[in-house]
Amino acid sequence: MIDYNIMPDFEQRSKIEEKLTEQFPFIKKELVAKSLCQRPIYAYSIGENQNKTLYVGAFHGMEWLTSIVLLKFLEQCCKSIKDRQDMLCFRTYDFLKLGGLTIIPCINPDGVEIQINGSKTAGKYKCIIDNITSDTSRWQANARGIDLNHNFNAGWKQLKSLEIKNRILYPSPTRYGGRSPESEPESSGLMNFCKINNFSKALAFHSQGREIYWDFGKSTPKDSLMIANILADSAKYTVSSPEGLAVGGGFKDRFISLFKKPAFTVEIGLGKNPLPLSDFNKEYERLIPLLCLGIIL
Repeated sequence: MIDYNIMPDFEQRSKIEEKLTEQFPFIKKELVAKSLCQRPIYAYSIGENQNKTLYVGAFHGMEWLTSIVLLKFLEQCCKSIKDRQDMLCFRTYDFLKLGGLTIIPCINPDGVEIQINGSKTAGKYKCIIDNITSDTSRWQANARGIDLNHNFNAGWKQLKSLEIKNRILYPSPTRYGGRSPESEPESSGLMNFCKINNFSKALAFHSQGREIYWDFGKSTPKDSLMIANILADSAKYTVSSPEGLAVGGGFKDRFISLFKKPAFTVEIGLGKNPLPLSDFNKEYERLIPLLCLGIIL
């Protein structure tokens, strides 16, 4: 039995991932990229190779709860396939015969490691982090102070102008998008992986707010709002649109603008980041219908 009520730093999360692939050998494991600190970023796929949905977690260092939510859901989907059992009222094993699910539990392993265990875990980038801050408990960025969700090539120039207006001029614990879009191995690696795999839709998991963001300009598919409303209703979340420095530069925005397919940002939980580990069980139970519907819709 896998214990998810642990702090998911790189070592602990890797152990969970290894247990899952040992227990369910039908999981397809692929290397998406390596982080700045050379930590591998893996994707885990189940179901059919057509009509695949992508779930990605832990874009930000403080938002590590999303990674264990996705790993536990992967385990439950695998049990559903193996035992041919429903998950709640959802026949996930039948839907995964028709389509696939790919999960990247943690796209920012360095950021999560820095937030949990400090700058000493950043290797040659330690001095950069120490020059930025002496307190990494609020760290969101990657190992050189670039916020991955400001680094994707969608409205990047407009977002950069807003960063400058807000005096976000240099590497920072959060909201600094770098000198050019997709300059980071984590963001560029994720987009290359998406181009190869032709996903039908994507969900990016963040925290917190119990909200779902669904649109990005004229490229937003017509059925995106309908899907967002169904997902939100299932978890008692709200459908929202981001404002200010939260507009553009994100993975959801890039996926929509590049592929013209639905993509959503799901802000799990309610409170202050990092959400406490004690929130995990109740928030996971709340999210199960949303996670199931994300495959089906």
